[in-house]
Amino acid sequence: MAGNDWINSYLEAILDVGPGIDEVKSSLLLRERGRFSPTRYFVEEVITGFDETDLHRSWVRAQATRSPQERNTRLENMCWRIWNLARQKKQLEGEQAQRMAKRRLERERGRREAVADMSEDLSEGEKGDTVSELSVHSESNKGRLPRISSVDTMEAWSSQQKGKKLYIVLISLHGLIRGENMELGRDSDTGGQVKYVVELARALGSMPGVYRVDLLTRQVSSPEVDWSYGEPTEMLPPRNSEGLMDEMGESSGAYIIRIPFGPKDKYVPKELLWPHIPEFVDGALSHILQMSKVLGEQIGNGHPVWPVAIHGHYADAGDSVALLSGALNVPMLFTGHSLGRDKLEQLLRQGRLSRDEINSTYKIMRRIEAEELSLDASEIVITSTRQEIEEQWRLYDGFDPILERKLRARIRRNVSCYGRFMPRMVVIPPGMEFHHIIPHDGDMDAEAEANEDGKSPDPPIWAEVMRFFSNPRKPMILALARPDPKKNLMTLVKAFGECRPLRELANLTLIMGNRDNIDEMSGTNASVLLSILKMIDKYDLYGQVAYPKHHRQSDVPEIYRLAAKTKGVFINPAFIEPFGLTLIEAAAYGLPMVATKNGGPVDIHKALDNGLLVDPHNEQSIADALLKLVADKHLWAKCRANGLKNIHLFSWPDHCKTYLSKIASCKPRQPCWLRNDDDDENSESDSPSDSLRDIQDISLNLKFSFEGDKNESRENIGGSLDSEDRKSKLENAMLTWSKGVVRSTQKFGSTDKGDQNPNAGKFPALRRRKHIFVIAVDEDASTGLAESVRKIFEAVEKEKSEGSVGFILATSFNITEICSFLISEGLKPTDFDAFICNSGGDLYYSSIHSENNPFVVDLYYHSHIEYRWGGEGLRKTLLRWAASITDKTGEKEEHIVVEDEEASADYCYSFKVRKPGVVPLVKELRKFVRIQALRCHVIHCQNGSKIKVIPLMASRSQALRYLFLRWGMDLSKVVIFVGESGDTDYEGLLGGIHKSVVLGGVCTNASSQLHVNRSYPLTDVVYYDSPNITRTSEGCSSSDLRALLEEVGVIKA
Repeated sequence: MAGNDWINSYLEAILDVGPGIDEVKSSLLLRERGRFSPTRYFVEEVITGFDETDLHRSWVRAQATRSPQERNTRLENMCWRIWNLARQKKQLEGEQAQRMAKRRLERERGRREAVADMSEDLSEGEKGDTVSELSVHSESNKGRLPRISSVDTMEAWSSQQKGKKLYIVLISLHGLIRGENMELGRDSDTGGQVKYVVELARALGSMPGVYRVDLLTRQVSSPEVDWSYGEPTEMLPPRNSEGLMDEMGESSGAYIIRIPFGPKDKYVPKELLWPHIPEFVDGALSHILQMSKVLGEQIGNGHPVWPVAIHGHYADAGDSVALLSGALNVPMLFTGHSLGRDKLEQLLRQGRLSRDEINSTYKIMRRIEAEELSLDASEIVITSTRQEIEEQWRLYDGFDPILERKLRARIRRNVSCYGRFMPRMVVIPPGMEFHHIIPHDGDMDAEAEANEDGKSPDPPIWAEVMRFFSNPRKPMILALARPDPKKNLMTLVKAFGECRPLRELANLTLIMGNRDNIDEMSGTNASVLLSILKMIDKYDLYGQVAYPKHHRQSDVPEIYRLAAKTKGVFINPAFIEPFGLTLIEAAAYGLPMVATKNGGPVDIHKALDNGLLVDPHNEQSIADALLKLVADKHLWAKCRANGLKNIHLFSWPDHCKTYLSKIASCKPRQPCWLRNDDDDENSESDSPSDSLRDIQDISLNLKFSFEGDKNESRENIGGSLDSEDRKSKLENAMLTWSKGVVRSTQKFGSTDKGDQNPNAGKFPALRRRKHIFVIAVDEDASTGLAESVRKIFEAVEKEKSEGSVGFILATSFNITEICSFLISEGLKPTDFDAFICNSGGDLYYSSIHSENNPFVVDLYYHSHIEYRWGGEGLRKTLLRWAASITDKTGEKEEHIVVEDEEASADYCYSFKVRKPGVVPLVKELRKFVRIQALRCHVIHCQNGSKIKVIPLMASRSQALRYLFLRWGMDLSKVVIFVGESGDTDYEGLLGGIHKSVVLGGVCTNASSQLHVNRSYPLTDVVYYDSPNITRTSEGCSSSDLRALLEEVGVIKA
């Protein structure tokens, strides 16, 4: 019955708070939306601390003592409701256990199938199902680079890097980023990540061998924020420029580059940035292309200097970098900082929000998909701790530490992995700048006496803190965190208040961001702060706790110094701390630490050995650890000395050295069409390089073929051509082509030269267009597509005949199906400048130079998109998946997904879907291939009747970015025509700096079938209020369409 006394007390407290039981559940649901109520605290205590028997006993007691009074009636109702909440919690825990068991079974099955496909016998290093002495990120301790522990070591390493001139791009999208006076804690988006990326960029820019570092973020020109966030460029001067002057160049150094995207004049939280990411990608692509040319003139002998790597921070930047690295064909690095799956699991365990409510609040499913894509595309994933790998990243479909170890062992043996890839997980703790830090040495009391004599005035922030204390010379327990529930400051105050010896021995200082008025703070932060103030009053801690309203970023070092001067302790009591940069900062100033045992502090404590780890849920554990460190002077001095001795392990030079060594281990990649002549890809001149003679040079790397002659074309792909036999090889290719052409194509292979422009001899034609119209209407029947094409052609008939507007057909059809479509509708190949086929798996240009050879396939594009293409290993896995999809409702089992060999190509595996309503969603197929470490882009198309599997970074939207890079096609002059719905890559066509025209009433049937393939609503990723998206009326005519194009400024009236 002792438990019931506690329950009864909690129930009485709930009644005293005020709201009736009808509001209890709503308060639970609203906590994550910015509200906080003591009711929630007491309800959680009841639900988590007692079992159903105790709860039922309290309800029976309340029912037995029923009286007409309203309070007793409410008590009875409340007991019943809370009892049901407890049962609901138990149900949620059961569901979570089922989810984890299902995920474990899926992963084990995928691992078994992957190992079975890799038919060679496993080596000793591959056997077993547990990660042994080999770390999860596949690097042995013996192979790890030694830490920089002396100036001599650093100088020796620097001398080896002097010949390099690297260009590195970092991307961090959300929050407010600037080089000085960072407003950390201003909001939930402007926290430790902001400081980390700025300091990383600054430190990398100071490293030998690095010429330029660009930190790309969002330009915010809003009256809500300081004007500095609207500046396009900001230089990050090195903290210590000694020895760097010899390597300085015109554009060298580190810079913050702010790219405008999203709503203008508005500061947007990270959850609402997803629809605007394609716009950022296009802007960033333009900047990187321009900077590569500038650096090429300065240090590249006239050849573009491409980024050696692009590094994304957090899920939104990871999604952006995946698209950028795919477009540029350069290596990608990724740091998650905090992960969506881990957060989702925590929120579901809490039971306050349903999965739908979590997704609507945090856009969590879109975030998780971005993190999965980042795993697919990354060469290296950088983490701060091993805990992040072992407990967080292993929750994802795309990473399995056991399978990763097997693949890495095969790579070391130079044995095929059958198309399987896994990113390398590398632990690199964040760095810190130490050159300006001078820790206090010697007798603190003696220093205090010296200061009293006036030899050095105290910093102003000291007086601001010490004014709170009755005895400011007592040891200071320092906590530095924003007032967020997950930072667990309330437990700290409670532990301090309930431990009398600790109160008598020490003071408590809480640095909780900046505030002017509590009423102006966000709901959650204000509620936490009010709860802390109430606890201070409850335990009568006046004169013992400081909580200043304001401090500058430059004041933080002085606060650390004050705590060290009083022989105090730094504490981080967060429930989970991904890393804990403040722990390193505190150690650098000579402060021992008390920290949570959950997350990054475990690794920091192992390295520094300068404090104690505690259970953040246990007030007594926190109080005992603080008291032990403060009261035991020998232990305090030992922890302080250990921290100062080992702090170099977290210096920025050491971090950057390890970072650059990992980049150097990546296979260099860059755009594949680069060549050594002086041809300007973006030139509009009439130079001979634009003529038919240039086609002969290009044709050495562009194969003339139809998909119908795949065998002959494959033989020609890998061949290299010597300069002496260019002409004969080209003639042979043309002859091979003409032999494989279907007879019916001769009807449209010839061109009416009288209708051609004088400049029609140029190649490719899209280089000369003022505007490019991309027709990406995903009709399931060619008749519907033909109607849309004719309507668009008629709307701009004048501009089409003048040659100022060109056309690209972007479709899931292969080139043979396009041929049939053009023949049946009486269209000519030269009506289009290019054809994006197989949903982005192939790219063709039209050619007027041969009546029998109207298409030219871009093999450079194939080389550009083949990154992590699984080839035959992927195909075998897909066939096994297709064979497992059957319909058992009829008399006999029927296979409903079969390979479409005729429609397949080297970079596209096509499957027919016989019963679209029965086949599993494409997101399930994505999950299936990811679990087996296969990286690809799965697209459900043609109203659910086809599934296309193409290379990871191939898509119709990415093909357009390729054309921008390859031929200088201005994306801002592109207009994409789509229907009201489309294939599962539809969302990629609606975002970016181009204009999109949604044809009303077109493709309305595809919506219900294909949009459910997403794990998030389309509105999460498409900003329909964008000025770049226009919608026509249903059934509009060509004249109506022309009027709309004139209205948006695409064509002139």
